[in-house]
Amino acid sequence: MARNVGFIDQYARILIGMALIAYIVKDGSLGAGWLVAATLGFALIATAFFSYCPLYTLLGINTRRKSSSV
Repeated sequence: MARNVGFIDQYARILIGMALIAYIVKDGSLGAGWLVAATLGFALIATAFFSYCPLYTLLGINTRRKSSSV
């Protein structure tokens, strides 16, 4: 499992994932679409943590910088 999520992408995923989870718990009651928002929020945080996105692999996207071999 090669890493394919870069640093900026990781921070954006963490920020958006936490915002989605905060949206769910903001009022203390579960509103419409809470399951979708929770699933997406936790998926974004998990992919940021592991630096790997299966969807990126399927689409051939890699936002991680190539390391120089100097």
